[in-house]
Amino acid sequence: MNEMECIRLLLGEALAPYQVRLVRLSAGCDFDLRLTDEASRTVLRRTVKPSQLQDQRLLVDLVDGLQRDLLIVEGRLQPCVIAAQRHLQQGRSISAGV
Repeated sequence: MNEMECIRLLLGEALAPYQVRLVRLSAGCDFDLRLTDEASRTVLRRTVKPSQLQDQRLLVDLVDGLQRDLLIVEGRLQPCVIAAQRHLQQGRSISAGV
């Protein structure tokens, strides 16, 4: 099993029940990442840099972002809630530094 297959399997576990399709794009070294549902419909599609798959911190960030986007697609999280959370976190950072 090669490295990309291992990463695809890890992504599949992290993003279950969605199926992960990871294909190198012919135009460069980027990857096409698609998440499909049980009916094989594409739910999310992203272009991913190889560095995002090879660096553990970037891979965690990628998975976190995909999980957040899935919550939005599923209607379980509104984008305005994310903005409000970020605003609160920024406010806490500023007051902690004072």
